Amino acid sequence: MASTDRLRLITDAVRERGSVGVAELAGLTGASEMTIRRDLETLAGQGVLERFRGGARSLVLRGEEPPFALRAGEGVETKRRLADVVASLLTDGESVVLDSGTTCLEVAHALAGRRLTVMPLSLHAANALTGAPGPTLLLPGGRPRPGELALTGPLTQASLASLRFDTAVIGCCGLTAADGLTAYDLEDAAVKRAAIASSRRVVAVADGSKFSRTALALVAPASALHTVVTDAAAPVEETEALAAAGVDVRTV
Repeated sequence: MASTDRLRLITDAVRERGSVGVAELAGLTGASEMTIRRDLETLAGQGVLERFRGGARSLVLRGEEPPFALRAGEGVETKRRLADVVASLLTDGESVVLDSGTTCLEVAHALAGRRLTVMPLSLHAANALTGAPGPTLLLPGGRPRPGELALTGPLTQASLASLRFDTAVIGCCGLTAADGLTAYDLEDAAVKRAAIASSRRVVAVADGSKFSRTALALVAPASALHTVVTDAAAPVEETEALAAAGVDVRTV
């Protein structure tokens, strides 16, 4: 089992059960107890869990988003393929508002050589685009969320309200045809809504795992989306329901 898969499995087990022992995690993952202890130290350093003698307890509650540092190492190749498809949907000269999150960070890397006007909604994406030879970079105001570095608050929303974009590239925590696009954080959801309201076209990008959950805060109904870019792990019944609602679904 790859280390990123093992870390995710450990995180999910600790999160679901509250606390789990080292021996139990070793049996669950097939790894040695020494490896599990190292993994727990890694996850403790990322703020995912708290170590105690012989095991760990979760610091990420149900309904909360796992830390950015943990998500950034998951499914990197899939996120890069998704980002390449999103980039292919954009035409040089467009103005684009780019959402926060690990998948949208990969989109930022994919846009680094493109002749676009881009407003990134996270400091991670802004850093990826700073100094890039192609894009014209616009920075909104706002308060960065710790770790995530997503820009939130009235200054961010005011920046978005004062502009009109050709395309909004939006990430999400959950996406279903019935419940639409959802997010864990209320302030993040408000910024996403503002980005959508200021854009002529909305492209949502989400790996298949996002279709299995609905987060707390509604961002937009599925009918607000023009295109969804996802991977083959997305449930067929969900992608078909989105297509039936008039959404252009692109699967990589």
